[in-house]
Amino acid sequence: MALKIKGTVKDAMLDAFETSIGTSAILKIRTGAAPASIDDADTGTVLATLNLPSDWMAAASGGSKAKTGTWEDTSADATGTAAHFRLYKSDGTTQQMQGSVGTSGEDLNLDNTSINSGQSVSITTFTLTAGN
Repeated sequence: MALKIKGTVKDAMLDAFETSIGTSAILKIRTGAAPASIDDADTGTVLATLNLPSDWMAAASGGSKAKTGTWEDTSADATGTAAHFRLYKSDGTTQQMQGSVGTSGEDLNLDNTSINSGQSVSITTFTLTAGN
């Protein structure tokens, strides 16, 4: 038998994710392959650093939770091709999540993966979905 989780429980799990990371989360867009484990040291060059809004995710509903507010870096840190992201607590060093970056169909989608130092970088979509 496959494991089944009630929708309200899935929503509570997703909302707990944002609560655990806290307000003022920091998102860094990086070049190259992501580390093998979230506990491994950062890899790649930081292309953009985004200070996320205080309430950076909408309330979970129907087993999913989407970004809220504007996720943007108005002046990119470096030039390169975005390949992965890491999400940190407000200290900017305690990593909590990592994933792939692209313009569609990835864990986190940007307006453009080819980033030049000083340009604006905008996150177009980011959604967490609970399984089962």
